[in-house]
Amino acid sequence: MRLNEIGDNPKARKARKRVGRGIGSGTGKTSGRGNKGQLSRSGVSLLGFEGGQMPLYRRLPKRGFTNFFRKHYAEINLDRLQRAVDAGKIDANKPVNEEALRRAGLVNGRYDGVRLLGKGDLKATLTIEVAGASKAAAQAVEKAGGKLVLPEQKVPAKEGKKAAAKAKAKGADAKAKGAEAAAGDSPKPKSAGEDGAGKGDGKS
Repeated sequence: MRLNEIGDNPKARKARKRVGRGIGSGTGKTSGRGNKGQLSRSGVSLLGFEGGQMPLYRRLPKRGFTNFFRKHYAEINLDRLQRAVDAGKIDANKPVNEEALRRAGLVNGRYDGVRLLGKGDLKATLTIEVAGASKAAAQAVEKAGGKLVLPEQKVPAKEGKKAAAKAKAKGADAKAKGAEAAAGDSPKPKSAGEDGAGKGDGKS
């Protein structure tokens, strides 16, 4: 065998398409671009263009919004946590927090915390410190003899300054109405003229 006899297998390489080589080639004349005009050029996108009338995506109303303050949590199930303990990636004698989960490779990327979910079984006794947990996950951790530590949630005050001022004004109005009602129920003192007129009518 010589070097000039070495080659690829039959049909191993496909020749590139050469356009614009005449009508008989199958890819000639317009070179697969169709007719003349704007659509025969590359880089043109007319999707959604309706000839100048208001397009459909602008005629429809807007719905919903994107909450920029929404928190994104990394979700970890119990079975995945148990596999990491069995593999020796997590020390059961130390608290399992976000830092330990990242070292074990269970959490990657940027999140606002870790949330524990209840899929699977947990046999190891762990002290887990996460940002949140489902009800089933909390029950499974306690059943295994472990402890779940969650951050304290701040309960917003039910009555703010406006509500307190409104309640105070409402109480003052009720007190004033009560005073007016009490004054209306008490008998009015009669004048001397009215008393004399009544006595004279009785004698006659």
